[in-house]
Amino acid sequence: MEIGSNQKWLKQILLTSQYIRTNQIPEYLCALPFDTNKLYHIMATDSMEIDDALYSRQRYVLGDTAMQKMAQSNVFLSGMGGLGVEIAKNIVLAGIKALTVHDTKQCKTWDLGTNFFICEDDVINQRNRAEATLPHIAELNPYVHVLSSTAPLDETTDISFLKKYQCVILTETRLSLQKKINDFCHAQHPPIKFISADVYGIWSRLFCDFGDEFEVLDTTGEEPKEIFISNITQSNPGIVTCLENHPHKLETGQCLTFREVNGMSCLNGSMQQITVVSPYSFSIGDTSDMEPYLHGGIAVQVKTPKIFCFERLEKQLKNPTYLLADFSKPEAPLQIHTAMLALNQFQENFGRMPNTGCLQDAEEMLKIAVSISETLESKPQVNEDIVRWLSRTAQGFLAPLAAAVGGVAGQEVLKAVTGKFSPLQQWLYIDALDIAISLDKTSCEEFLPRGDKYDALRVCIGESLCQKLHKLNVFLVGCGAIGCEMLKNFALLGVGSGRDKGMVTITDPDLIEKSNLNRQFLFRPHHIQKPKSYTAAAATLNINPQLKIDPYLNKVCPATENIYNDEFYTKQDIIVTALDNVEARRYIDSRCVANLRPLLDSGTMGTKGHTETIVPHLTESYNSHRDPPEEEIPFCTLKSFPAAIEHTIQWARDKFESAFSHKPSLFNKFWQTYPSAEEVLQRIKSGESLEGCFQAIKSLSRRPRNWSQCVELARIKFEKYFKHKALQLLHSFPLDTRLKDGSLFWQSPKRPPSPIKFEFNDPLHYSFIVSGAKLFARVYCVPVTEKDLSEETILKIISGVNIQEFRPSNKVVQTDETARKPDHIPVSSEDERNAIFQLEKAILSNEALKNDLQMKMLSFEKDDDANGHIDFIAAASNLRAKMYNIEPADRLKTKRIAGKIIPAIATATAAVSGLVALELIKVVGEHPFEAYKNCFLNLAIPIIVFTEAAEVRKTEIRNGISFTIWDRWTIYGKEDFTLLDFINAVREKYGIEPTMVVQGVKMLYVPVMPGHIKRLKLTMQKLVKPSADKKYVDLTVSFAPETDGDEDLPGPPVRYYFIHEDN
Repeated sequence: MEIGSNQKWLKQILLTSQYIRTNQIPEYLCALPFDTNKLYHIMATDSMEIDDALYSRQRYVLGDTAMQKMAQSNVFLSGMGGLGVEIAKNIVLAGIKALTVHDTKQCKTWDLGTNFFICEDDVINQRNRAEATLPHIAELNPYVHVLSSTAPLDETTDISFLKKYQCVILTETRLSLQKKINDFCHAQHPPIKFISADVYGIWSRLFCDFGDEFEVLDTTGEEPKEIFISNITQSNPGIVTCLENHPHKLETGQCLTFREVNGMSCLNGSMQQITVVSPYSFSIGDTSDMEPYLHGGIAVQVKTPKIFCFERLEKQLKNPTYLLADFSKPEAPLQIHTAMLALNQFQENFGRMPNTGCLQDAEEMLKIAVSISETLESKPQVNEDIVRWLSRTAQGFLAPLAAAVGGVAGQEVLKAVTGKFSPLQQWLYIDALDIAISLDKTSCEEFLPRGDKYDALRVCIGESLCQKLHKLNVFLVGCGAIGCEMLKNFALLGVGSGRDKGMVTITDPDLIEKSNLNRQFLFRPHHIQKPKSYTAAAATLNINPQLKIDPYLNKVCPATENIYNDEFYTKQDIIVTALDNVEARRYIDSRCVANLRPLLDSGTMGTKGHTETIVPHLTESYNSHRDPPEEEIPFCTLKSFPAAIEHTIQWARDKFESAFSHKPSLFNKFWQTYPSAEEVLQRIKSGESLEGCFQAIKSLSRRPRNWSQCVELARIKFEKYFKHKALQLLHSFPLDTRLKDGSLFWQSPKRPPSPIKFEFNDPLHYSFIVSGAKLFARVYCVPVTEKDLSEETILKIISGVNIQEFRPSNKVVQTDETARKPDHIPVSSEDERNAIFQLEKAILSNEALKNDLQMKMLSFEKDDDANGHIDFIAAASNLRAKMYNIEPADRLKTKRIAGKIIPAIATATAAVSGLVALELIKVVGEHPFEAYKNCFLNLAIPIIVFTEAAEVRKTEIRNGISFTIWDRWTIYGKEDFTLLDFINAVREKYGIEPTMVVQGVKMLYVPVMPGHIKRLKLTMQKLVKPSADKKYVDLTVSFAPETDGDEDLPGPPVRYYFIHEDN
């Protein structure tokens, strides 16, 4: 792929948006018997460079090898209904080489509620669905060739044209034709990867066949594990023990290589298959004849290829291999499989689908299902409910279900063409029966078509529930990848489209960046640097102009509670989060609990995703469970004892922040407070202590005035960081240093440093100097010319730099892993005297003028390659890694770790958002607790696990008094209401006396604290001090335990109203 500037990118999209057709059809597409008059040939992909600005988040998921394989793959997709367009979107965003979309049907009103790329104009003009969607699909990614075909595809078609493709996907295709095409694909050498997918109402199925032997080089996509070794026994088998409190997390049968083992050195470089003994140990081969183990060593997991074997569709129909998604219903996949085969047979027999709500058709399908069950190897019991609901809804189409299946299917296509991740073997069934069960007693007329865009949805959920969706007020927080997908689902469901009631409120403070375009499919290149929320709102209205959308740019946090106040939340029927951080989720969850609003949460990381449904009075909230906090790297590890590349990258990131952000910020703050150097000199001479004075004067005295001094400063930093630091550590802890127990100080995971001698011709050394000097020049506002950046100029400057010899100091090196970085380093009297001298010198030299008293603070930006931020961090990190003999990281990995980038791919976000939208329908329909499902998925493995939502817990106080997180006690006061009145009111109303009253983190009443008894006479107004517009305050109360010595029992929140209000 070609790395192009934004200008080139925009130009190419401009061509696309004008729908310029070209007859320059690539050679590999010329053999098609199909109509190739519609071809969007946007940008050649002959070059294999990857556009990192576009694909950076996806590269972290797939890796460059898979990305390049994908960019050489040609895919055929038949059926451009709601499911086909979902799959097309996902794989084009991913970056395959070419896609042919095929369909023979014309656009109908029905399609407006199922296909987000078909508009009313397409229906009026009776356009072919493939031709109508083609320009929109092509616009998603200028690196992908997109063609359309409208030729017939049936049992009489010569399908030899499919040889040109690496993967064939069929949707809305008769089973008999699926079998014919599958047989053809399976018989090729190499086999053409075959995928078929269907959505029938509230039911879906997905099938994959990648040939007899499909090789996968990386089954999980996880980073190879590195295990630090503490001991290896001389035995058969040898037992390897990990460092204490560091479980290996390996599985029996995996292979490891060894390095840096001292003593048993013949293990180094060898590969061993392991057997797990315990979470902290595993066995390898015979080590009894090896030298005794001394210390150290790292075992590194080796990724080994795996062969997956597939059977043809014909055989799999009789004895399916499937992925079980809901472990509470292990029999469901076979029952759905049987019911769907009965549906296919019904189609063959009658040339149509069963009529909605037709009991006679349902009975006919049931007879067919019983007959088919007998022909299957496992002879599964026919589930009458499944057959009847399939018959009842088969003509319908549930768009969120298609989004979920389309996400999974899209990932399977990428596996097919790259060999990355474990493929689905071989069937997957996902259903939305939980939605329908509650509609069992609804009149059949509710489900009949009415000639509008919601007919497909109406068949599945009925008119009443459709109307509830239209009248829904929903608040969507975040318009990124999941947010865009959610808005698409809202548009197809008609959420917030009611004439008199209904509104979709969205907010996102971010602007669109090029890296967003790879998965946030509502955005295009000409939207770059425009607000996400406004742009997403406009794009959503293109899908469904009837929606009412109110976009905001505000972050949802305590600072914006004047906007998103309690009144705002109570107007919402449901809150949906599409966020990328836990802190924001926790805050919004707390607001939902406080205002008794349902919350749908979800998130993705690479191919992994989760959904959580939170319903007032039924389920626990997001804050009811807490993930363990991320492990922080100990300060002493970062400063002196790195053991992994993550440590050196974080160290380099910290150096960037300190030199180019934190110090300039403090410098500017000091000189804004004291704008005159002469005044500062006078005040410190008189003995006055000015905060930040020493560091500000030090920065001023060392300020580089020209490019030569910037280079010199970078060279001095090199010496300090990579030579003197190592020499100092080895001075403090010589290589033979031993601990009190006699063991060596320098043993795993501690690695002794090796001083680095500067070499101008070493690219890494040179990169550190140039990137560091450029950043210093930017911070100190020093102009830089092309000539300045020439090797000749830099060599000349470096040759003249006076490098001081290393002198060891008596500084204590921190070795305690629990110690934290000190907040302030004390300033000695000698430092103070030196500061006075340096400031006097600067004033006398006219180097403390107004321009000298300001610096430019740099904010770290990972996605701008031109700013040099990652250049500096990569060079600094890898130099430190070299110093400690740690395996270096490439630029891509450095950028991910330093920028804390969350890997992302469109397939996972599409799947997750579809599942969330299914839960939204249940919440709107006020379904019972049993209907709600949480989900965890990892499309790489693949695994999809549905579980029941967590039921809300009741907390017993005593005497039969209990509460849940959703309960609110309410007390109405008046102007002279005292704290004692409040306590008495709680006792009288709820039968229990509070022993403690807390407002947020403020203790209003704790009897054992001095002076708190006197507070009982104070009015609540005086204690709480509410703002003028505040009508109430939420307090936390506690109660005395039943047994002395136990802790006080916390109660539910008590909302105290300052003046009486009617309920």
